[in-house]
Amino acid sequence: MIDFSDIEKYLPQYLSKDANVNLFAELNDFPKNIDNRIYTNYLTDNNILYQGDGLNNLLTVVFPNVEIHEAPGMILSNTCDIDQTNERPVDTRLVYATIFQLEKYKSLLFKKFVETGKKNEEYVMEHIDKIKKQYISHIFYLPAWGALKNDSIVFFDRVNNCSNSYIERGEISKKRIFTLSD
Repeated sequence: MIDFSDIEKYLPQYLSKDANVNLFAELNDFPKNIDNRIYTNYLTDNNILYQGDGLNNLLTVVFPNVEIHEAPGMILSNTCDIDQTNERPVDTRLVYATIFQLEKYKSLLFKKFVETGKKNEEYVMEHIDKIKKQYISHIFYLPAWGALKNDSIVFFDRVNNCSNSYIERGEISKKRIFTLSD
């Protein structure tokens, strides 16, 4: 872990004193303060696709299996890169990662480690706790909220992509599960 005092020098210098105090307080409380503030309702009803949007029915494939199915996913592409009004010589692709229910992942770990005697229950529970604290760099924790009915996770090392035109922009608000807050 990085010492909090080391973080200060990398934070925005343009913030007001009050904004700085609030930001430092929030960062100091991290990860105990991970809650619904991770999401925003502000952008829910518009049809702009944002980085950090959770959407239903994204095409997913897990190699070496080549079967394609639909699953919920979180958009990883930069918002400006997938904005269809930005003309580009080559079309951009949507990059996203599948959203998995944390409870299913936990069950898989119990089967793999506890039931086979390779690790104990404490090992699995510590791993889940680290996920919830955002300590594992390739796994992003999403607490249950709104249409996301269960605590969930996204593996950043298991990404998919599709044509930027695959998602009908007029349908985004119907497919949106959540939008991450800034």
